Amino acid sequence: MLARVWSATVVGIDAVKVGVEVDVSGGLPKVIVVGLPDTAVQESRERVKAALKNSGFAFPVRQITVNLSPADLRKQGPSFDLPISIGILAASEQIDPTYLNDYLFLGEVSLDGSLRSVAGVLPIAVTAEKLGFRGIIVPKDNAQEASVVEGIKVYGLSNINEVAEFLQNPFSFTPTIFEEEEDNNNLLDRVYNLRDVKGQNHGRRALEIAGAGGHNVIFVGPPGAGKTMLARRLSSILPPLDFQEALQVSQIYSVAGLLKNKGSLIRERPFRSPHHSASGVALVGGGSFPQPGEISLSHQGVLFLDELTEFKRSVLEFLRQPLEDGFIVISRAKQSVLFPAQFTLICATNPCPCGYFGDSIQPCTCSPRQREQYWAKLSGPLLDRIDLQVVVSRLKPEEMTTQKTGESSEIVRERVKKARHIAQKRFKGDNITCNAQMQTRHLREYCILDDSSRNLLEGAIRKLGLSARAMDRILKVSRTIADLAEDEYLKSHHVAEAIQYRTIDRMV
Repeated sequence: MLARVWSATVVGIDAVKVGVEVDVSGGLPKVIVVGLPDTAVQESRERVKAALKNSGFAFPVRQITVNLSPADLRKQGPSFDLPISIGILAASEQIDPTYLNDYLFLGEVSLDGSLRSVAGVLPIAVTAEKLGFRGIIVPKDNAQEASVVEGIKVYGLSNINEVAEFLQNPFSFTPTIFEEEEDNNNLLDRVYNLRDVKGQNHGRRALEIAGAGGHNVIFVGPPGAGKTMLARRLSSILPPLDFQEALQVSQIYSVAGLLKNKGSLIRERPFRSPHHSASGVALVGGGSFPQPGEISLSHQGVLFLDELTEFKRSVLEFLRQPLEDGFIVISRAKQSVLFPAQFTLICATNPCPCGYFGDSIQPCTCSPRQREQYWAKLSGPLLDRIDLQVVVSRLKPEEMTTQKTGESSEIVRERVKKARHIAQKRFKGDNITCNAQMQTRHLREYCILDDSSRNLLEGAIRKLGLSARAMDRILKVSRTIADLAEDEYLKSHHVAEAIQYRTIDRMV
């Protein structure tokens, strides 16, 4: 007898429906799995056989052919264990197949028949809702994750026996209800709050501008000046994710198998800080079956690269395209996968190998040649894409010993929210959420310069040798500074402040 069960597999952060066709026929007892299965899917034969026997079902002593369609799409992971199990039971007439076509099944089975959680459930639930399925059957541990999606019933079950009972009478089971978890932003504020930063008014101002406009930042200064301390507090002043942003971020973490550590829906903006020994694949993603890397895990959040010049130059060059486009395309022989990567880049580095070039107390021991080689690790095109280049100087003794602190993250976040609201209102209908995402046509419309501002910018371009991209970055920062001041038009002092954030252009 032939039976068909519906499941799905993840490609990028989207899901594709997969039909699991099972045929039980005469012949020597064996299980054949076709349809481009990977090793984990091939191994499901032994897991399913033991799980069905230990659950009290009879495993057919006949030839069983399992076809995963479409046949030209590579199938991976253990999530097909459950649909294969249900297909075998339906094809051998051990369960009622009446409701099979109404539901989508996925889950890994243990040898005792219990269901284990799998990765990628959230995007699969999104696809199941779009395709019009009545519901989705998942392991109990994945139920809350899938229940985020409105418009589809989610049933979290514990073992194969429960699934068989469900198919006998689906209407006797209660679907899982999404339970909103406590917002973690308050915890973030307690751990990393701007009130802990003493002095560094210039750096604090740069953080506020970066948060309001989504601009990339690099802090340059001697060891212990507070570069990392400032950088780690950017997340605490960013506005919370709205539902659509949270859903997209959660889908990325679901595909990466990291959502179980974050709850069912990620509400706080991601903050990722990879070590400087990270490879290019770790940063941008990849593998035989492409998985999201650090830049995609930072989507709608912050990617912090500490000790920037210690990263391999070839690895840093991978950042250029996603910084400009907001996504990364990973191409393999049989498929190309797109991952979103709309993140704010924040970096920290010393000004030279010894770390004390320009320091007011500790003399620099590096030669000009050494400093030149040190900065050569960062290419001009990459630096062009960093909007705010800020020198963080050593604190004065009286600043270090004082108990006085600056504004808290809560106060600064309110100003950031207000500036972002102004930008979102301006770009309504353009699919843009902050000034850093402006395109050329937006610059022409919203960054009009008067004669004084134009002369100031032309002088900076000549003196610093700025590229057209660097000029656009200055205009975007100027627009954000004007939004923070609630000014409709750009003024010369907005442009002047934006120009002063081209520190490295004056150093190298």
